[in-house]
Amino acid sequence: MSRNLPPADAPSDASLASSGQRVIGLEAEALQALQARIDGAFSAACRLILGARGRVVTTGMGKSGHVARKIAATLASTGTPAFYVHPGEAGHGDLGMITDADVVLALSYSGESDELLTLLPVLKRQGNRLIAMTGRAGSTLAREADVHLDVAVPAEACPMDLAPTSSTTASLAMGDALAVALLEARGFGPDDFARSHPSGSLGRRLLLHVSDVMHDGDDIPAVPLGASLAEALVEISRKRLGLTAVVDGEGRLHGIFTDGDLRRTLDAGSTDIHATRIDAVMTRDPVTIGARQLAAEAAHLLEERKIGSGLVVVDDAGKVIGALNIHDLLRARVV
Repeated sequence: MSRNLPPADAPSDASLASSGQRVIGLEAEALQALQARIDGAFSAACRLILGARGRVVTTGMGKSGHVARKIAATLASTGTPAFYVHPGEAGHGDLGMITDADVVLALSYSGESDELLTLLPVLKRQGNRLIAMTGRAGSTLAREADVHLDVAVPAEACPMDLAPTSSTTASLAMGDALAVALLEARGFGPDDFARSHPSGSLGRRLLLHVSDVMHDGDDIPAVPLGASLAEALVEISRKRLGLTAVVDGEGRLHGIFTDGDLRRTLDAGSTDIHATRIDAVMTRDPVTIGARQLAAEAAHLLEERKIGSGLVVVDDAGKVIGALNIHDLLRARVV
């Protein structure tokens, strides 16, 4: 039962920070020990999953169950179809969700969870391959498994060595190691990842291309070589992108003129905007981007090159096919 401590018994900031540091230290030691156990058994587990005709079914009780759910979610989002089955519910009908083509990944630090052991005869008869993740190599679950992944830790971070802390961290890390090894083995790339994450900022960053956010057609600000500065300013004002492309008769890009260029031109001295040719004041060889590149790459380019105006989009022949600025990326919620 929790209780409110009187001020005299309240822990100091230093003691609270010390407790937190001790926990992180113990869990870091557990992970360091775990790294040495990524060996042949780990590779065998990966090969079982890669060779499976079905999915990975994770299962576990209590805290191990929470970890098993997370592992299933990580596997599913990185190219390995997976889902979680509660072992208690499995004995009351949910076993029907597991087919003989599936690989079962069972988590139990003790390796003796009754709910999991009850499932073993049924899974064996059905022909499922079993990967066990336990902290005891001699446990029943470990012995009955086709592959055993040892996630033993020197000690729990709990001062009573009771609450699963270091052990759940080790199990999570082993699950992540499996997911990433499988991801790399499958050649799972950014486009695949985007299809699994269509919602939210991650999906937008991975799915949106420059062509999805750029202005094209009549909305592209552009003036021909030889145009006056006044004509360029009218085009910038009309298209409202803070820049205009300067193109030849075939639409190839020769330079750009931006709001920043205008300020620099005016700062240089008196300028007759009607007599000055855009060729004389434009920025030659500007930074450009392709329509097939990710919108996130455009955002990175603007930031990296400290471009405050925007970007002109060109095709492989150097012809202008679009333009965008930071506001377009903000509206698309890419940045």
